[in-house]
Amino acid sequence: MRLAVLASGSGTLLDAMATAALPIDLVMVDRHCLVEQIAADHSLPCVVIERTEFGPTFDRERYTDRVLDRLSIDRIDLVAMAGWGTILSAAAFEAYPERILNTHPSLLPAFPGWNAVEATLAYGAKVTGCTVHVATEQVDAGPILAQEAVDVLPGDDQSTLHERIKAVERRLYVDTIRTILQRERVS
Repeated sequence: MRLAVLASGSGTLLDAMATAALPIDLVMVDRHCLVEQIAADHSLPCVVIERTEFGPTFDRERYTDRVLDRLSIDRIDLVAMAGWGTILSAAAFEAYPERILNTHPSLLPAFPGWNAVEATLAYGAKVTGCTVHVATEQVDAGPILAQEAVDVLPGDDQSTLHERIKAVERRLYVDTIRTILQRERVS
């Protein structure tokens, strides 16, 4: 099973995956970012499918087609989003049914969306965590594969809480992907 990691940003999830020796066949970014350096540090092939439009004229379907074309060229079977910033169109989920994974910094279905940690703190929750789930066209609504709780501590702010969640996320996501790959190898 060939694995692609779609990432944007600092690359901490990609680094955790590569350090854990997950067999990553392709790294894709939607903008130039630190992920490119992390991929290079681990000798992983990395491509940029740059998103240049962020307004109402953004053609999500055309962009998704470009992503899918590259995944097809590399014969990718499983996709792990790792901080990927662009929501893909329905075509991606049709092409990879239950084969696109994502992680989220809350115990879904609580606090879906981009500002989960901020929402957790604003609500006054005492426990949050990390969820690994199947990505679907509806954001943060796919089947849950794994979850782990993280306590919200007195004095936590968005940064301190998010860092503790990320520490769990890096381990839980790697373990979940490894389990899927091993299960597929046995099948």
